[in-house]
Amino acid sequence: MIRVEKSHLPFAAMTNAGMSGKNNEDYFGVAAFQLDAEKPLPVMLMVLSDGIGGHRGGEHASNIAVNHIIQRVAESDASTPVETMKEAIQSASAKIYEEAQADREKRGMGATVSVAWIIGKRLYTATVGDSRIYLLRNHTAQQVSTDHTWIQDMLDAGILKPDQVEGHPNAHVIRRYLGSPTPPEVDFRLRLNNDETNEQALANQGTTLQPGDYVLLCSDGLTDLVKNDEILAAFEAQEIEPAVSFLIDLANQRGGHDNITIIVAKLPAPKPTHPVEKTAPLKLKKELISRKWLVFGCGGIIALAVLISAVVMGTIWIIRGEPTSTITPTMAITPTLGITQPSSGQATIAPSAFPVPSITSTTQKSSPTIQPTPKPPTPTLTYPPVPTQTLTQTSIPPTSGPTITPFPTDTVMPKPPSTAVTPTK
Repeated sequence: MIRVEKSHLPFAAMTNAGMSGKNNEDYFGVAAFQLDAEKPLPVMLMVLSDGIGGHRGGEHASNIAVNHIIQRVAESDASTPVETMKEAIQSASAKIYEEAQADREKRGMGATVSVAWIIGKRLYTATVGDSRIYLLRNHTAQQVSTDHTWIQDMLDAGILKPDQVEGHPNAHVIRRYLGSPTPPEVDFRLRLNNDETNEQALANQGTTLQPGDYVLLCSDGLTDLVKNDEILAAFEAQEIEPAVSFLIDLANQRGGHDNITIIVAKLPAPKPTHPVEKTAPLKLKKELISRKWLVFGCGGIIALAVLISAVVMGTIWIIRGEPTSTITPTMAITPTLGITQPSSGQATIAPSAFPVPSITSTTQKSSPTIQPTPKPPTPTLTYPPVPTQTLTQTSIPPTSGPTITPFPTDTVMPKPPSTAVTPTK
């Protein structure tokens, strides 16, 4: 695969030491690729690791885990994601174990890891330990990973009930970790539904993400203190980065007894279409045409009425031989169409005037001999040309999506100094 500077999905990633003064042993990395020069399919890799071992051992172990896994995945061609992640995670575990054996101060160090690999729109996951992966979809926060803890084993065996978990003394005892003497079993179950069997969960690898989906990785410093529905509500109420900040603050307000790290990426929803805006010029044009013919029709009817009146009055004058008053009808039609678009792209139809020429009949005195008087000439009605209106439609600029923050693909985000502690794994 080829490294690129920006990911194809918007994302946010933050880590915080917590409130207990514990050294921040969480580490994370986000890398972006494309398959190759001929196949520009975008690829995104998110890795989160929570160190175990205290002092500087846990921090060193999580650092090794993240960098080693990203490097091994980058060297692959993405043709076999599950096998690639398995080899990368187990070789990272072996490297951690070797370094722990070579340095007495780092003996016993280890790390958890959660990996989300998005190839195009397909999601592949792998976990070891209790750092979780969530899929936020259709107003649900689904934990797709499985915790490798003593508590989870007891829940699966039916020995403990969910209401007995909170505050249990073995809550942070993990069953699998990187840095163990033997290669850890990597968990590829991707559970889209809590009722799925293990076989069904394994078959979900490569599931297609849907528009609006969030893929979230986090350490147990978040999930110990913040519930799933609270995680969901945070992202439904605001944009990615503010939501991540809110969740970290919420965990700290509730004690912040452990390091807190969150990585989240979103598959953007399709941009909304504007059928009304697209058809507005056509509708406006039709309305203008119909109104123009209406104005022509009204003008013609009034002109005909004036002509008939003139003929009738002239006829009466001839027959009766009596003076008649001068008729000077001056009529003007000033229809106001008043068709406007929003001020951002305004098209205003100016008022149009169609004046009707004045028709005047002369007055003659009656005499003993009535001389036939020719009929007044029929006036020729000439209408000015209809002003041509130009309508301008201003296109609506597309709503910009969330800003994709470039993340260095050859380094890992540094962690801020810590001010909190939690129970040691």
